[in-house]
Amino acid sequence: MSGVDWPGKLVATVFCQGCPWACPYCHNHAIIDPRIPGVVAWGSVEELLGRRHGLLDGVVFSGGEATRQVALGAAMARVREMGFLVGLHTAGPYPGRLSDLVGRGLIDWVGIDVKALPGPSYEGEAGRPGAGERAWESLGVVLSHLQVDHEVRLTVHPNGPGLAEGLEVARRVRALGARVFALQQARPTGAPTGFVADAPGWDEQVRDLADRIEALDFETFVFRGATA
Repeated sequence: MSGVDWPGKLVATVFCQGCPWACPYCHNHAIIDPRIPGVVAWGSVEELLGRRHGLLDGVVFSGGEATRQVALGAAMARVREMGFLVGLHTAGPYPGRLSDLVGRGLIDWVGIDVKALPGPSYEGEAGRPGAGERAWESLGVVLSHLQVDHEVRLTVHPNGPGLAEGLEVARRVRALGARVFALQQARPTGAPTGFVADAPGWDEQVRDLADRIEALDFETFVFRGATA
């Protein structure tokens, strides 16, 4: 149960295994490998939801990367049948699948990560060629469906491109029509061994970036610092 995975909603969060990308700060690094045994059966999810009517607003599918799961659409449809709203956390590696889910009216809210500008810096962050183009295409899918609420997120860390490119990322996201933007300071919890989350003056640099993004006048801007 979570009060933070979908801002303003109380939800159950389902963490799905597997992700095609290898981001250095991934806080669910332990479930990226899709070959490891699952922990929670889908039947257990339905049993939980059956006991939570009137207590939960909805279900958020997270990961890993939830859109990697071929049964995601069926799971979302079942959640809606049970009377709950559906949210999704995604990094956008499968824009076609995302477009299908949104087009079928299965999703009420999306939290989508945008890690950098399209190009080499994005590929370096995600560890895969073409990652930036896929992510920005997925962003366009989300923002083109006005019935879907959203939060666009940029996560920054000392060895990544976010600090240098963050303001331009936010400007482009704003120009595409995004209403809600969040700047997140990466934390070491759950990340791969060796991930560096801090550096001299880092907190101040991120706070300065937050101030500049806030001035872009998003409908809602959220800053999630290291101590938030």
